[in-house]
Amino acid sequence: MKYLLLGALCGLAGLLAPLAPASAADLPKHTIQRSVTIAAPPAKVWNIIQNFGDLTWFSAVKTSNADKGNAPGSVRHLDLGGPVLIERLEKYNAAKMTYTYRITDDPGNVKVVPVSHYRSTITVKPAKGGGSTVVWVGHFSRGSADTNPPAGMDDAAAIKAVTGIYEGALADLKKKAEAQ
Repeated sequence: MKYLLLGALCGLAGLLAPLAPASAADLPKHTIQRSVTIAAPPAKVWNIIQNFGDLTWFSAVKTSNADKGNAPGSVRHLDLGGPVLIERLEKYNAAKMTYTYRITDDPGNVKVVPVSHYRSTITVKPAKGGGSTVVWVGHFSRGSADTNPPAGMDDAAAIKAVTGIYEGALADLKKKAEAQ
């Protein structure tokens, strides 16, 4: 009887396993990289993006601020005209014109950008033939850990959101840097 009950429980566990949320390690990992060449010197472009607390060069951001400026650990709040996204600076290197940040684990963030475990680096470097190249690379998983995530929290939604952010922000940066 004991073995029959154990067998039934194992069978039930096997049936329910596909419904259980995936662990972070099980979620598909995505990498998005976008770049733009800008007809402006790297120092000029870096001057626009160097302040971690000011992302208002991106038209989707209404206001932004960071509690510790460009110091690692600084927390940035991005007001997108209603929702607020919270990010934390991990690395900052002015000499190499680059910084790395994460979207924090705040539960409200996934409602703004449907991702989890998001880490991103933006870098300005000289372009071949003059000007600048800005490279933005993000690593992330979808917003939902469910095996069958709801629409809007799945892999396609995560990729679409990050791609849209990078492309929109880089287009705004190019326009601003080349206009000045």
